[in-house]
Amino acid sequence: MPHLALYTFGVLKSPIADPAPLTRELRDTGEAIYRKISQHPGYLARAEAADRGRGTHFDLDWGAWGEFAVPTWYGKGRTVESAALDATLSLWTDLRSALDAVYTGLHREALNRRYDWFERTEHPNYVCWWVSDGVIPTWQDGVSKLEHLRDHGSAPHAFTFHHSFTPEGTPTRIKGIGPKSDQVR
Repeated sequence: MPHLALYTFGVLKSPIADPAPLTRELRDTGEAIYRKISQHPGYLARAEAADRGRGTHFDLDWGAWGEFAVPTWYGKGRTVESAALDATLSLWTDLRSALDAVYTGLHREALNRRYDWFERTEHPNYVCWWVSDGVIPTWQDGVSKLEHLRDHGSAPHAFTFHHSFTPEGTPTRIKGIGPKSDQVR
């Protein structure tokens, strides 16, 4: 059975290593959100570095998730002192589970404050796509899908919750999302 891959990417206002209270708050909030989301129904896995805490996203060993990559529009640093980004890559059993995890609880609270931490941009900040059972998406997959979404809009291989598709490529709606939405079909 296919699984939903979800890649998120945001450019921070200041480097993640910034000792300022607002940046520290983001780091602390992120850790709490990851703990909560990992217990959410439908959550399967997320990219976690084997050597966490020993450099930036760019320096870490992500195992089967591949080498870390960023969209072409990321123009800030890549060192511990200068990296100003947050990215996630995760696997879910279905659209509804991922949507519920993103738009409820601690993550919803953080989304309400996202512009305290993240730059406003015209680029999409997340993308979904289906992968076959047993397939681990890579960071490069996520970047490619996000860039495709930016350039071409939602398609069966790169979409948003608002303009989503079934694993077979049929447009679908999730209850509570989009015009005249009534349920996942």
